[in-house]
Amino acid sequence: MNRWLSLIPLAVVVALAALFIGWSLKRDPAFKPDALVGQPIPETVLPMLTGDTAGPGFLDLKTAGVGRPMIVNVFASWCAPCQVENPTLLALKARGVAVVGVAYKDDPADTRKFLDDFGDPFAKVLVDREGRAGLDLGVSGVPETFAVNALGKVVAKHSGPLIDQADVDRLVDAIQAPPRPLPTATRR
Repeated sequence: MNRWLSLIPLAVVVALAALFIGWSLKRDPAFKPDALVGQPIPETVLPMLTGDTAGPGFLDLKTAGVGRPMIVNVFASWCAPCQVENPTLLALKARGVAVVGVAYKDDPADTRKFLDDFGDPFAKVLVDREGRAGLDLGVSGVPETFAVNALGKVVAKHSGPLIDQADVDRLVDAIQAPPRPLPTATRR
């Protein structure tokens, strides 16, 4: 009887391994959740990066674009892919695209050093030390980039470093306002 009881832990490990293998075979590794696309950007209030400290000013993500379309980039100083995508963000800034940075789970002094070392592509930088905005945005890791139209609606998302020109163009095209017909006078 004791011999059979000693096999129970082995049976549990084998069962868990089978469940994990079954789950991983059905999982699509290319799937990237875009649950926020089509939704308003969360109104998470965060301190702004001032020098190498957080605050004293606060701003929410929705009004960070000041009624203009914007790209919201979630990054961190400890993130190697964030360093790789930084030249792309600098090029967006040079094109006149408003880019708002969210420093995710990062110390403000480290964020400032990162921006000084690699260049600051951001119109504004918000400090998300505890990861609240990351949770509200559904961030699964950094970097992640969101295209937000002038009405504050997320219209596109990119997970991972933004280095491919096709991905950059997709995000920029998504925030461009569609052409509207000119009003015409009606004759009475």
